Amino acid sequence: QVQLVESGGGLVQPGGSLRLSCAASGFTFSNYVMNWFRQGPGKERELVALISSIGDYTNYADSVKGRFTISRDNGKNMVYLRMESLKPEDTAVYYCNTDYRRQGYWGQGTQVTVSS
Repeated sequence: QVQLVESGGGLVQPGGSLRLSCAASGFTFSNYVMNWFRQGPGKERELVALISSIGDYTNYADSVKGRFTISRDNGKNMVYLRMESLKPEDTAVYYCNTDYRRQGYWGQGTQVTVSS
């Protein structure tokens, strides 16, 4: 079955950096777009970044453009989110997502807290 497992979250000071990882299994990873979403306290879940199946196209939410970078390694079935210049408003649970056979799949999420 499809599994997505995020890791790499934690507590970081404003201006700091983190790299999130998502390990995927149970489907042909290299055939699918991968997404990172986040849900902050009291907020709706929002799309942060997406990457095409072969990694030649990426797109970002306006709030993270120039600070976050999504990438993937199809040989390892991994997708990453490099986050730089973090702000308190980036505090959220971050989720890896894909749509496989018209059904959305989610990981358990990883908490990112940006605070001094």
